[in-house]
Amino acid sequence: MARVFDKFLLFIYSLIVLIATILGIAIVIEWIPQEELDTLYANPGVNYAALVAIVVLFLLSLRFLYISLRRSRERTGSIDQRTDFGDVRISLETVENLSLKAASRIRGVKDLRSRVRVTDSGLEIQIRTVIDGESSIPQLTEEMQRGVKEHIEEVTGIPVSSVTVYVANVVQTQTFKARVE
Repeated sequence: MARVFDKFLLFIYSLIVLIATILGIAIVIEWIPQEELDTLYANPGVNYAALVAIVVLFLLSLRFLYISLRRSRERTGSIDQRTDFGDVRISLETVENLSLKAASRIRGVKDLRSRVRVTDSGLEIQIRTVIDGESSIPQLTEEMQRGVKEHIEEVTGIPVSSVTVYVANVVQTQTFKARVE
């Protein structure tokens, strides 16, 4: 939700800066006569509106400065491990691909997608899949969870705290029987 709000604020900020830039260009190349500007500045309502716009721009600038300087709380791009021989870094993309490889070994799954999150208790892996209509969903998902967990822990040495399987759809496989005449 915060990202959507920040994107909305960025849109408003960009729009205000664009309008201010166009207005500044119009004043510099004298599209707006100096007499009209003098009458605008004499009006107290315009002065208050300009002050409000400047305060809003200042607050938005502070918000975007804070966003750009704060540390990201999102997942890191890699998992770091220290061994006796040095450091090992495994990218999350690698773990995602390994989980897809393990999940694809299960018969009856199609269209796999994976997402990995690092937590204090280990890796949380989410797999989205489409399955065929011939397999038992509880058996298939349990087999997929077990296979992915064992494969990731065996290959990377990183504990997996959970494997969540989301079955997005069921696709009926078409089987054609040969017709004998």
